[in-house]
Amino acid sequence: MRPVVRAATPAIAALVAADVPHEVLSYHHDPRNDAFGDEAVAALSAAGVEVSAEQVFKTLVIALPSGLAVAVLPVPYKLSLKAAAAALGAPRAEMADRAAAERSSGYVVGGISPLGQRRTLPTVVDDSVYAWDRVLCSAGRRGLQVALAPADLVRLTNAVTVDVLAS
Repeated sequence: MRPVVRAATPAIAALVAADVPHEVLSYHHDPRNDAFGDEAVAALSAAGVEVSAEQVFKTLVIALPSGLAVAVLPVPYKLSLKAAAAALGAPRAEMADRAAAERSSGYVVGGISPLGQRRTLPTVVDDSVYAWDRVLCSAGRRGLQVALAPADLVRLTNAVTVDVLAS
């Protein structure tokens, strides 16, 4: 049995408004755990959801000289800030300040979704997204993931797709 939650978040509302097929999956978030992506993979797998860690994508807010942007990549990997900056036409990038990321997105760290953010930001999604029929990303709250088609994720975020994984 797959855990399903009907709780509304801006991310879920964005999917519903765009009439995008999706599945909301919930799991218990341990407030002492700050390895949010790893926790999601382990908890969903333990609940019987067949999911690979490379299929679950994390959302990182980065700072460019021109402002904030979003990078979306598989949980097990680190972001190449240089590749993300280049993909977004910037000379450099760094991780955004936690408070700035939360203020801009409208979500708390660990629950930042690439969907339904308070402000639309330039977005890059790692091109490995297309290796899957469906991918998971935060549904806008710790303990909630949403599964959707990769093309829908890219389209709804108006993202560019390139390899942004650190080597």
